[in-house]
Amino acid sequence: MTQTTAESTARRQRAQIKERTLRTDQWWRYPLVTFIIFMAFLIYATWAIFDKSFFVSPYHAPFASPCLAQATCPEEARLFGFAPFGDWYTLPPGLLILGLPAGFRFTCYYYRKAYYRGFWLSPPACAVGEPHRRYTGESRFPLILQNIHRYFFYAAIVIGLILAIDAVKALIGKPDGLGTWILIINAVFINLYTLSCHSCRHITAGRLNHFSRHPVRYRAWGFVSKLNAKHQELALISMFTVMGADLYVRLVAKGIINFPFA
Repeated sequence: MTQTTAESTARRQRAQIKERTLRTDQWWRYPLVTFIIFMAFLIYATWAIFDKSFFVSPYHAPFASPCLAQATCPEEARLFGFAPFGDWYTLPPGLLILGLPAGFRFTCYYYRKAYYRGFWLSPPACAVGEPHRRYTGESRFPLILQNIHRYFFYAAIVIGLILAIDAVKALIGKPDGLGTWILIINAVFINLYTLSCHSCRHITAGRLNHFSRHPVRYRAWGFVSKLNAKHQELALISMFTVMGADLYVRLVAKGIINFPFA
């Protein structure tokens, strides 16, 4: 056998390693922490959707905003007084808009990486074998639905603007309230996370061949690109701010938090 043939045969053969991984570091910490954090968020979100204490003037819990059900939404909680779902709708109002921000996060590039590793162990970490026998990626149902991420981005922009409106209403109604500034901080991080999205970066100037001919879009692309570099951090921070703001409003509405600057 010539040297060239031997080298070609060696390249076609894979190393036979019985161990799942040769890594000696604590690679399992990332998927474990991810699983715990995401599971806690999902449990809280499920509870919040069915909790009725989502509004206390001028504070509006983010998980129930916008409130579009006439039967279950106080008049002050309605967006510009608009409630397209009449008295026939008696389910929790949060169910009407839950799919928009949830769909945006579930199809987000960072969240895909996180829950693929933390929940599906596909793979649990770099250079660690996954327990699944087959790998089809995102080419089949249901993961092929990840491709509609861009359309959830458009919806997330609207939700972000509504949360910003809620923060402004709180600022006008109770400028010295702690809840006002909690809602403002949440609105800022939610919108920064939305703008840091990879789809936003592509939409801004992803198809341009000559940046010099589109200076405004180029500057916008540069701004979004800087946010995109912090996409993971903004995704996690905004998850905590929206959950914290939502919980704070509900605790105030329930009377659990009751002090002059609430």
